[in-house]
Amino acid sequence: MSDAVVSNSDKQSAQPVQAAHGWFSRALDSDLFYSFRRSKLTMVAAAITVLFFLLAIFASVLAVQNPFDPAQLQLMNSRISPLWTADGQSPFLLGTDEQGRDVFSAILYGMRISLAVGVAGVIFAGALGIALGLIAGYFGGAVDGVIMRIADVQLTFPAILIALLVNGIAKSILGNRLDATSMLVVLVISIGLSFWVGYARTVRSSVMVEKNKDYVAAAQLIGLPAPKIMLRHVLPNTMGPILVIATINLALAIITEATLSFLGVGLPDTMPSLGTLIRIGNNYLFAGEWWIVAFPGLALAALILSINLLGDWLRDALNPKLR
Repeated sequence: MSDAVVSNSDKQSAQPVQAAHGWFSRALDSDLFYSFRRSKLTMVAAAITVLFFLLAIFASVLAVQNPFDPAQLQLMNSRISPLWTADGQSPFLLGTDEQGRDVFSAILYGMRISLAVGVAGVIFAGALGIALGLIAGYFGGAVDGVIMRIADVQLTFPAILIALLVNGIAKSILGNRLDATSMLVVLVISIGLSFWVGYARTVRSSVMVEKNKDYVAAAQLIGLPAPKIMLRHVLPNTMGPILVIATINLALAIITEATLSFLGVGLPDTMPSLGTLIRIGNNYLFAGEWWIVAFPGLALAALILSINLLGDWLRDALNPKLR
């Protein structure tokens, strides 16, 4: 009896492992992974993107100082040039800025903020856009008309202007109550409200095609509620375009955050993102301290380029006409 119990327990514990192994095997044999392996440029872009995410995640371990902690900053170490130059000093690999912040450490922490704002903004925009797209495409009629006209009006304005408008409204309402954390939330909302239209229009188009198919009619026939039909049956068939939009929008969200911070309406200097670091370094560019702006700018450019290359590959790989 005990042997049978042990045997059943072993089988149950082995089932998740076998399921994970089966999923992994299917992923390796998929057309998507085959397309990924064929493109060396995409593999390099993926490696760089993963590297940047790892650097941001482990910033507190890799950085020589916490640039957000004033107690660790010394003005005597300000404007030190990179380590390989004649005036370089250890351990400041990429030099320091005017406050004595290690530029390499500031880039790691700034990248963490930029990626966090970008990812959160894309998630918020995706959730809002997908929900509105599902509602507009599934129900149609006046609901569809109202949502799409709002989307059309928003498309007449650049995303950065929408973000500036939302940011300005939040600052005018909250005033001095906006601390760094609240400003982070405002940036996420600003970016999310700037990019939801692409998701909504794409999902709406896919839903209008899918809702006329037999499996949706069968789900309606057995009495499933509309939210369950939209989420369980219709939404999975629209995930391909959504993934492409999310990847490309991640780069756009990071650029938007950097632009807002560069214009001085983003995060404060005490909690700098890559955009804030570029704005600070730009003030010292013509004074000879080129490294303060050059390295954060290069890091931002490399991050955006790698994500865009991944988005371009994913768009082509998921397009059945290009297979």
